[in-house]
Amino acid sequence: MDRTVDLVIFDCDGVLIDSELLACRIGAETLCAHGFAITLEEYLGFVGRSARDIRAELEGRFGPLPAELRQADRTRLFAAFAAELQAMPGVAETVAALGRPVCVASSSDHERLAHTLGLTGLAPLFQPNIFSATEVARGKPAPDLFLHAAARMGARPEGCLVVEDSPAGVTAAVAAGMRAVGFVGGSHCGPAHGDRLRAAGAERIAGRLSEVAALVGR
Repeated sequence: MDRTVDLVIFDCDGVLIDSELLACRIGAETLCAHGFAITLEEYLGFVGRSARDIRAELEGRFGPLPAELRQADRTRLFAAFAAELQAMPGVAETVAALGRPVCVASSSDHERLAHTLGLTGLAPLFQPNIFSATEVARGKPAPDLFLHAAARMGARPEGCLVVEDSPAGVTAAVAAGMRAVGFVGGSHCGPAHGDRLRAAGAERIAGRLSEVAALVGR
């Protein structure tokens, strides 16, 4: 890439861990178990969004959701993570090869981030620089989270490269004045996913994390 990269910001779900399809499956199943009919394909439309924004959209469709729904979803999700969650191949090697500061900026809350990054052994690669949408007013596709992460890391937005798997995340990166690589290595990414990320503003598309290090160079 033809400009200096001072900081690489990684999304978590669907980039560092292969969690999106699993989380959407559990989310749809939990809603259906509580009497709210939704398909997996519909739920996949929420990829990249914060829990509060997803809940607001669901309540716009179904009306108020029961208070116990969140805990029911989290209990089922954490059990599924324990049984099935995998890190994306090459995370540690990619971070080492980048040779520059990195951080995580995720729509997930800190409880979930601690659980998934701990479960997959990735937390030490990024701690303490793990940022959540719960820390800002607006989640992706607004730029707030990426600007917050850059400020906390002491980086200029124009010197940041974001690795994202969702159109909402790529849109947020571009709105923050950052460049974005669209990542399509997750199990939720179909053949047209790269086109959607390009349409949102991704400069490059990567199917493996090792490609990100190659793009950035030294």
